[in-house]
Amino acid sequence: MNEIKPELDWSALTYEPLATRPSKVDLAQMGQLAPAGASFADFLATLPNQLGGKNLRALITTIAKAHKEGHRIIAAAGGHVIKTGCGPYLADWMRKGVIQGLALNGAASIHDLELALVGRTSEDVGPRLHAGTFGFAQETSELFALACAEAHKRGEGLGQSLARIASENAGAGRDVSVLVAAHETGVPITIHVAVGTDITHMTPNLVGADLGASTLTDFRRLCQLVAGLENGVWLNLGSAVVLPEVFLKAVAIARNLGYSMDGMTTANLDFQQQYRGLVNVLQRPGSQGIGLTGHHEIMIPLLHLAVSEEISRISG
Repeated sequence: MNEIKPELDWSALTYEPLATRPSKVDLAQMGQLAPAGASFADFLATLPNQLGGKNLRALITTIAKAHKEGHRIIAAAGGHVIKTGCGPYLADWMRKGVIQGLALNGAASIHDLELALVGRTSEDVGPRLHAGTFGFAQETSELFALACAEAHKRGEGLGQSLARIASENAGAGRDVSVLVAAHETGVPITIHVAVGTDITHMTPNLVGADLGASTLTDFRRLCQLVAGLENGVWLNLGSAVVLPEVFLKAVAIARNLGYSMDGMTTANLDFQQQYRGLVNVLQRPGSQGIGLTGHHEIMIPLLHLAVSEEISRISG
């Protein structure tokens, strides 16, 4: 009753030589030992030509090539990117013309504003939440509300307005601030706010109409930038939800209006790959998608230096 059929003839199994069997990994893809005193470029060349190593080199080459050929490169950054110390690399890219636009979510703009003002940001949320003090830094709330009000009054975007105010009030962190860099260079910076998610929404000084109008203006400004991404690059850095959603809608508008997205490369850099970054950034736009997983404070400085060296190499 419990007999298993058919009975297999194990002696009839066939084998093939290992040397002729199709394999996905060979010696050409192995990592190499970097010699003592190797340059940074030499070190990159020793990375395994597999997975993350292959993707990193592909992104470096793509960004440098787009820069050389004059194609648009836009970066989008979440709050952790700024508060883990990566703002200076984005600011340098703005000053050197590597990126032609920077999109921030609300948290990123707040961390950068605080760094610009006093050189400090980020609270220990748990204890301060229980103490009733979390999120009530005076200058942060007042200047953010002022930026929204001035943006609405002038018909400009929140990013442009907050960048100007950050520059006018900057103190210890002027040189590391992406807001200040945007104001000084004229590189478009946009801020995309989800209402109720940021500490600056807790002040009664903030007028909803000002916030809504100024961040909507920035969305439309970003759509103009995205419409020019044919053969360009979109870098999603550390935003898991808001900026991938914003990007998807901007792509939808650009395609609806007949703009080509051909040749666009998208990249998602985060400490873990999540649904919206994978789907809305890497897959749905119909572009070449490159995913890199790692800590912002390691991956972004690494990418910054590697791109700088590759731009110098191909321009020389």
